[in-house]
Amino acid sequence: MKNKILLKSLAGLCALAAVACGGGPGPQGSVAVYLQPIEKRVEDALSRMTLEEKVAILHAQSKFSSAGVPRLGIPEVWCTDGPHGIRPEVLWDEWDQAGWTNDSCTAFPALTCLAATWNPEMSALYGKSIGEEARYREKDILLGPGVNIYRTPLNGRNFEYMGEDPYLSSRMVVPYIEEVQKNGVAACVKHFALNNQETHRHGIDVEVDDRALNEIYLPAFKAAVQEGGAWAVMGAYNKYKGEHCCHNRYLLNDILKRDWAFDGVVVSDWGGTHDTKQAAENGLDMEFGSWTDGLSWGASNAYDNYYLAAPYLDMLRKGEASTATLDDKARRVLRLIFRTAMNTRKPFGSLNSPEHLAAARRIAGEGMVLLKNEGGVLPIDLGRAKTIAVVGENAIKMMTVGGGSSSLKVRHEYTPLEGIRAAAAGKAEVIYERGYVGDVTGDYNGVKTGQDLSESRSEAQLIADAAAAARKADGVPPGASGKPHAPKTDAGGGPGTQKHIRTAPRKAPRTREANDLFHTSTPTPNRRRSPAHGPHDGRQTGVLKNSVERR
Repeated sequence: MKNKILLKSLAGLCALAAVACGGGPGPQGSVAVYLQPIEKRVEDALSRMTLEEKVAILHAQSKFSSAGVPRLGIPEVWCTDGPHGIRPEVLWDEWDQAGWTNDSCTAFPALTCLAATWNPEMSALYGKSIGEEARYREKDILLGPGVNIYRTPLNGRNFEYMGEDPYLSSRMVVPYIEEVQKNGVAACVKHFALNNQETHRHGIDVEVDDRALNEIYLPAFKAAVQEGGAWAVMGAYNKYKGEHCCHNRYLLNDILKRDWAFDGVVVSDWGGTHDTKQAAENGLDMEFGSWTDGLSWGASNAYDNYYLAAPYLDMLRKGEASTATLDDKARRVLRLIFRTAMNTRKPFGSLNSPEHLAAARRIAGEGMVLLKNEGGVLPIDLGRAKTIAVVGENAIKMMTVGGGSSSLKVRHEYTPLEGIRAAAAGKAEVIYERGYVGDVTGDYNGVKTGQDLSESRSEAQLIADAAAAARKADGVPPGASGKPHAPKTDAGGGPGTQKHIRTAPRKAPRTREANDLFHTSTPTPNRRRSPAHGPHDGRQTGVLKNSVERR
């Protein structure tokens, strides 16, 4: 008798649960909504939401999150930079890190290095690994990869992108996205579109004809959407056809959503939204970081006054904005949430694991390109060379801290000098000279390198000391180029350490002795984040392009 009563009670509870979850008669029988396909769940949730709740999920509630619908048990959405590793946790309403002790990540090679592998398998490995780290940190949107085309080598964010070849980047981006999203994390492809320079990036109106747009600048984005199935796309800062790209009717409504049938969300870049009417009508779905330069400053606690917040709600209440368009935006955000935060089948992920470190090293190795090796000077013959001179600030400087969205926090960063000394241990003496002073800052958003890069010697003395060290080296004088960080810019940096013999200053040395030092006819590992350009004049016997950004 007791068993019968217990069974009846359980049956009653199950029936109640089915009603609470929206279950009922229909094509799926009495299956609860939460067990039905995503599109049915989206429509069910949408039908239960108020006007205010629909608007609330379209804009940020903190620096890197947007609201859910607590009344319906729909969770928040959490985003994270960046393209090369999972950014340290930041404070709710500030850019500075939160001071956690368990958010050190793996710093993966720059995407330009990934592209230089010409190997989709490496792209899949990259996506799998960084996706697992994002999942472990409970992030729903990974703000990457970047696939803007290198229009000029002067673009400071080229290191974040997949090269200057639209076919190569379109082949490399697909496996990256597929593997990231297997972790229940949305890949947010950026920056759509034509974001090919940093100077005046918030206001420049790019002029390009339709053929160049479709044959050069859009193929990687198209492949990301139609082949990779990207769940999110980030708008760019710049303008095109007179409208900012974060709410550009032609790019977002006509090309992305209509022609490419994109069913994900369009996310604004931080500070990329400028107009409520355009944001409402021209394809933007989620607004982040308004009234900020995307790096350092911005209005605090202003989220309810974002363009897609109170001003949009006011337009809707007055009948000045379409509720059908609102529903489309909310539907896209709900679809994102069901694919990510409410995805019960996603794996647990892992952070800074031995497997991820091995993956980063493997990708970095495949991304190195030997541009010149006259006389087989590389690799260095440690059976002959007894003294190796390493010259340049970048040989000792940590590269993970700084550089906007590429700034990371790692447990330990191995510098090029450390790597060279480890490789030559017991076989050759390694002597080091700085040679020049570049950017000596070591603090970004509260992440500190702890390095003291102060210098008391004059420029002339630094060069003289470097030249003296080079003369001591037997057959392997200094040789490598590199660009120091620019502080507090997206353009200035990215994660990493690279293995070279020498790193050269940003500006060409002014003396004959310095010119000979930095244009020597010796092996020149190229420590760059963009296409090879720098102090190479043909006198080098070996040139190794190494866009590695590694731990």
